[in-house]
Amino acid sequence: MTMVAAIQMASGPNVQANLDQAEKLIAEAVAQSAKLIVLPENFSFMGKTDQERIAVAEKDGDGKVQRFLSEQAKKNSIWLVGGTIPVATDNAEKLYASCMLFNDQGERVACYNKIHLFDVLLQESNESYTESDTTMSGDKTVVVDTPFGKLGLAVCYDLRFPEMFRTMVNQGMEICAIPSSFTALTGKAHWEVLVRARAIENLCYVVAAAQGGYHVSGRETHGNSAIVNPWGQVLNYMGKGAGVVVAKFDRQYLEATRDHFPVLQHRRLACQIASD
Repeated sequence: MTMVAAIQMASGPNVQANLDQAEKLIAEAVAQSAKLIVLPENFSFMGKTDQERIAVAEKDGDGKVQRFLSEQAKKNSIWLVGGTIPVATDNAEKLYASCMLFNDQGERVACYNKIHLFDVLLQESNESYTESDTTMSGDKTVVVDTPFGKLGLAVCYDLRFPEMFRTMVNQGMEICAIPSSFTALTGKAHWEVLVRARAIENLCYVVAAAQGGYHVSGRETHGNSAIVNPWGQVLNYMGKGAGVVVAKFDRQYLEATRDHFPVLQHRRLACQIASD
């Protein structure tokens, strides 16, 4: 069995302050024997507007935040999922929301660019989001071999698209890291249901690391970071504020569940996206 951890934060616009807090929380998770640690979406920067993220975007493969992730992974001998960080693209007005995975030697072994972008109007709370104004959508799912099993990477709004998780489970996914920053409104309505559903329907573990608190933009995020097993049981969670959620990833339990309850073998329909 392996201990895994989801880190919860309430990030602000000061990158160094966010990294200092992330380092402290990583140390707390390591002290609880965590070997795989997941940071939340936008862990290193949450400003007043999405446009501010462009100013702190890093080049792919180089930058303060990427060096921080590499150093923390190597220093603590952990596999570290770097939430998301803004990464520059060829378009000066757009960036990628990149989720990077570093191994216990500090080497980057994967980078997933968020596919589904949050363009919605929440009438009840009068909130409007158009992530696509500043963010370029990725186009590839990512599943990586790790010492713990095959790890899939997804981010926040991706959680609402089950066909993406089916694609990853077809690639062998056994555990999924989902850095997120759900709004308070959508989180209250859907967060736990979606996190548990993705675990249940794919018979996989889910490590969902969230933003949880108030931010300088006036936005409130839902928090409730959680670790869920393949049967949909919430093994550990926390509400609002900064902290660490730790639980066991039991590969034998996962394999036994899939063997005794072979839903994935019983599928008869393939998801297809219609084209013009």
